[in-house]
Amino acid sequence: MINLNFRLAKVSDIPSLVDLINQAYRTQQSRSWTTEVEFVKGQRISQEQLKQQLELPNSVLLVAEINSSQIAACIGLTFQNNAVEIGTFCTDPNLQNMKVGRSVLEYAEQFALHKVPELDSAIMYVLNVRSELISYYERRGYTKTGNQEPYPLEADVGVPLVPIKLIEMKKDLK
Repeated sequence: MINLNFRLAKVSDIPSLVDLINQAYRTQQSRSWTTEVEFVKGQRISQEQLKQQLELPNSVLLVAEINSSQIAACIGLTFQNNAVEIGTFCTDPNLQNMKVGRSVLEYAEQFALHKVPELDSAIMYVLNVRSELISYYERRGYTKTGNQEPYPLEADVGVPLVPIKLIEMKKDLK
């Protein structure tokens, strides 16, 4: 198990995080299984988009580091009412299949509950074409709610190559 140190993302992390996020979502490497390269083309996030995300008052971006220098993963938490939405979640493709993502998700859920003790659920949106990722989240306690949304073209997070929807998944945190 890799020893991870967690902290809040800083503005100075933006270039490294943009590289990590785009690499994890938009390239295919030997260990990578979270890529969307077959389904979506174009950049997943820009420096300006990430800067805007870091400035949101109800949102935090957690960074997981190895040896306080190498960013291994990140995960975003947006607090709304009694739920936390999980997004911008990725692990360095070279560190996938080593339980890093599982550790990051577990830490983020506990961080969210500590920050807002009255939270009752975590919500995330997953591409409907990513069956292996949906199964992964189901093993982590998330269930499909039945809610679907169209792919957010207006968010400028890439252009679908195939018909795609986002499916909502939810986990009870109580």
